[in-house]
Amino acid sequence: MCGTCGCGASQQEAVDAGNQQVLHLHQSLLAKNDRYAEQNRALFRHLLAINLLSSPGAGKTTLVQRLLGDRDLIAATSPLSQHQGPVKAGVIVGDLATDRDAERLRQTGAPVVQITTGTLCHLEADMVARAAQALTLADLNLLIIENVGNLVCPAAYDLGEDLRLVLMSVTEGEDKPLKYPTMFKSAHAVIISKIDLAEVVGFKRAEALHYLHLIAPQALVFELSATTGEGLASFYAYLEQAIFQCHRKVSSVQAS
Repeated sequence: MCGTCGCGASQQEAVDAGNQQVLHLHQSLLAKNDRYAEQNRALFRHLLAINLLSSPGAGKTTLVQRLLGDRDLIAATSPLSQHQGPVKAGVIVGDLATDRDAERLRQTGAPVVQITTGTLCHLEADMVARAAQALTLADLNLLIIENVGNLVCPAAYDLGEDLRLVLMSVTEGEDKPLKYPTMFKSAHAVIISKIDLAEVVGFKRAEALHYLHLIAPQALVFELSATTGEGLASFYAYLEQAIFQCHRKVSSVQAS
């Protein structure tokens, strides 16, 4: 799909280039990205930065849209809200083409910046840094980075995020963790989305959870539907706790 990470190169091109040369190029690209990611981490130190990943159509944008619409509700119902104020979210959206998802999210009133990657199948830390300049980060305590729909290349690119959340929808089947282990092994939490359709599509819940625990034992698992609201309460509580931890960390640094 792209010429940067090498996923678009044919087998013959890889042979012609020489395996050692391709490996060195890839390592160099990742090292450069990691430097930008560390700069982003410093830039985002006062807020919770989330890297949201999935295959195309798993429901990232719908979940973000629901979350943005519920942000006042999250603050009102959380026992932590009195310590940190309301949820103030901004979004960076990555897509190969069009800004349709960004336009959907802007309807919530939240600040949204679009990154159109063209043929690049993932976001990189320097792209996120440039997009963040269009946001007033000082006014935010939550930054959601909606990555390009892809479960392969984005796994290798640190964006400077605090949390990496991976979605898998019930319509995709149970074995996504087995097929894309690198992505799931890097997740802090996995969201099984569109849970309201599980019975209709014959989703095997026990099998999916088994694969997740096998491949990604470190990840918390949330089962939810952004359409019906099922399971959102526990997910929102998780986000609110994470935002509070960032708030407390910043307060501790400022007090010292």
